[in-house]
Amino acid sequence: MLGEFDLIKKIKDRAYRNSENLTKGIGDDCAIIRQSDGLDSLISCDLLVEDVHFKLGYTPARSLGHKTLAVSLSDMAAMGGRPRFCTLSLAIPDHINDKFLNEFFDGFFALADRYEVTLIGGDTSRSPDKFVIDLNIIGECPSGAAIRRDGAKAGDLIFVTGSLGASAVGLILLERGYLPVEKSPNRIETLMNRAVQAHLEPDPRVEIGLRLLELGIATSMIDLSDGLSSDLNHICEESRVGARIYADKIPISDTAEATKEDGLSLALNGGEDYELLFTVNPQSQNLISNLDKDVRLTLIGEITNGSDVLLNTFHRSEALLPGGYEHFNK
Repeated sequence: MLGEFDLIKKIKDRAYRNSENLTKGIGDDCAIIRQSDGLDSLISCDLLVEDVHFKLGYTPARSLGHKTLAVSLSDMAAMGGRPRFCTLSLAIPDHINDKFLNEFFDGFFALADRYEVTLIGGDTSRSPDKFVIDLNIIGECPSGAAIRRDGAKAGDLIFVTGSLGASAVGLILLERGYLPVEKSPNRIETLMNRAVQAHLEPDPRVEIGLRLLELGIATSMIDLSDGLSSDLNHICEESRVGARIYADKIPISDTAEATKEDGLSLALNGGEDYELLFTVNPQSQNLISNLDKDVRLTLIGEITNGSDVLLNTFHRSEALLPGGYEHFNK
């Protein structure tokens, strides 16, 4: 079977069709449809499947409801869009009961209320075995202003929000059977709790995305769902450029200490951090200080000519190949 990204490309090639109002179709975090009132609609969808994207053995229902919306809000943030509406469809197996669904929607609507997102429809069906969740999100931005993946230019600086690797640490801990300890004074347990929280209930960077669009300084952007190594390669492929990033500049989450895993590897390839990776023309670098002071922003490299995506370590420069999660890899 084709790999995930090869399959997406094959579908993209077949689906291509010129349309007067379609500004961007398959290939970015959201599709862009031009409206008649000076706005573009941003549309994205996410599918979550039990035992592929989440395991009910360690995922609380409320956290699953939160994450269902959070991953789509992160797509909206990656385009600088303002989320407005969503539809939600559920395929529900017999092992999902009313209590679980009530808690699921508690988490879902708590996040929806935070960002004033209105659930406008969807569908439900019985599932023979797995819980399947399908969410479509609709947002908007000023016409022609959406921040796409294909705008990076040689010389642009590469920034990332927050820190990387915490979600991967959280997944490792959950799969090892770790249960969070409330209000623990132990530093390692505190780090472990923080990592689990990062995996189960990611915080989408909607405000940062909106601010970047308002300032008009991001030349390209993507959310880090597949992992820094994979998502940076996505930007480079769409923009037809190369990149160089520096290992000692990458903001590695201190939660890696809790598992004694390779922090750099988790930051590069772990995925599901849902931070934003964006590029900025050097002349606009001084405007970065106008972004949210509560969110860490780190300069990690620059866009280059050609197509090579490189990682500079202390001793050498090496190719940074996509190493994040990919569906259909065996």
